[in-house]
Amino acid sequence: MSKIDKMLEKMRQNPRDWRIEDLKVIADRFKIEYRQPRGSHVTFRFPNTQILTVPAHKAIKPIYIKHFIDLIDDQGVAHEET
Repeated sequence: MSKIDKMLEKMRQNPRDWRIEDLKVIADRFKIEYRQPRGSHVTFRFPNTQILTVPAHKAIKPIYIKHFIDLIDDQGVAHEET
């Protein structure tokens, strides 16, 4: 199990106290595009063009973590070989 897989599993078990940098690391691993043009939000674009906008506060609210994980699971990107 890779470091990213372990991080995703921890997110599933406890969606609290994650930072935007953690989501960016996972997005890089699964080739999910993201941008933070200005302001306090980061927009993640998933392969089927679904978009998730996450406030980039110090601790991200659990609902955003759950949506992020759900979108990864829906895409099947967590199961693809890269």
